[in-house]
Amino acid sequence: MHSPKVSIVGGSGYVAGELLRLILLHPHFSIKQVVSESLAGKPVFRAHPHLRRFTDLRFSWLSELEECDLLFLALPHGEAMRRIDRFREIAPRIIDLSADFRLKDPVDYERWYGMIHPHPELLSQFTYGIPELHREEMKNASLISSAGCNATAVILALYPLFREGLVDCERTVIEVKVGSSEGGRRGSPASHHPERSSSVRAYKPTAHRHIAEMVQELGFGKKIELHFSATSVEMVRGVQATAHIFLEDDLDERAILKLFRSYYGNEPFIRIVRERSGIHRYPDPKILYGSNYCDIGFVRDGRSNRLVVISALDNLMKGGAGQAVQSANIMFGFDEKAGLEFPGLHPV
Repeated sequence: MHSPKVSIVGGSGYVAGELLRLILLHPHFSIKQVVSESLAGKPVFRAHPHLRRFTDLRFSWLSELEECDLLFLALPHGEAMRRIDRFREIAPRIIDLSADFRLKDPVDYERWYGMIHPHPELLSQFTYGIPELHREEMKNASLISSAGCNATAVILALYPLFREGLVDCERTVIEVKVGSSEGGRRGSPASHHPERSSSVRAYKPTAHRHIAEMVQELGFGKKIELHFSATSVEMVRGVQATAHIFLEDDLDERAILKLFRSYYGNEPFIRIVRERSGIHRYPDPKILYGSNYCDIGFVRDGRSNRLVVISALDNLMKGGAGQAVQSANIMFGFDEKAGLEFPGLHPV
């Protein structure tokens, strides 16, 4: 196979910067264009300074976008669905990193996003972009909708338990703590340093849009209730999800560990964290910066049927660009780990 030519639309954002870094270092893909209407004509390091002298590429106008083998869409929500016909003319394969095609039921877009989806006929054609769940579909997919960062952390943490029907479907309570990069590149009062610094801000105690993805992927035909809250904390990258679930059966930690290993033991980017002591005995996003790993750990409450499952990932990698490249590797039949084996940094 020739080296597939890859382009990125929406190239000035943080996730796009990670996509560009990964593709520039990828053993198979080669970058063709990076589109940014606001920075067209300027070198890409203007938005992504870590790439200075690493590439001479300049941002292109959308009108200059040429045919390529794979198109990554890193646009604000609502933009990909509006232009999808044009993008499908440009590339035979598309990976969209927005929420525009993640949900299968068009009614859910009205409920969670307050809009009528302009292309409901395409929703069933997009494969939901968590490789660990949908690897086989990805092998033959031409359209992939990469999963949300919070949704990825929660779904991977809970998938084996919900898949096996071990959970009280009405009592799951989940809290995620997220870094500032999850809010994107554009500034706001919430990201202004004097307001953000030293803050622990509950920004979405209820009704977070990613709940729709979680319910879709964890329901398995049942009605489930997920009580989800999101809190912004003082870090740049990272998501840590803490899920409180209530077991239907009296499983001990050994049985739970066996279950997680049966699902994830051979997964290249999921690590089950089981340490009896030390400060790293539970998943921590800090040690995952720049990596495509999702770490998952758990603690069984000996006084009740509560199980606490903790997961962590880098929202710009396993929750964004890394997961999208992982999906692209599968789509093209490459080694799934290609370009993604960076282990993270410690200390940072």
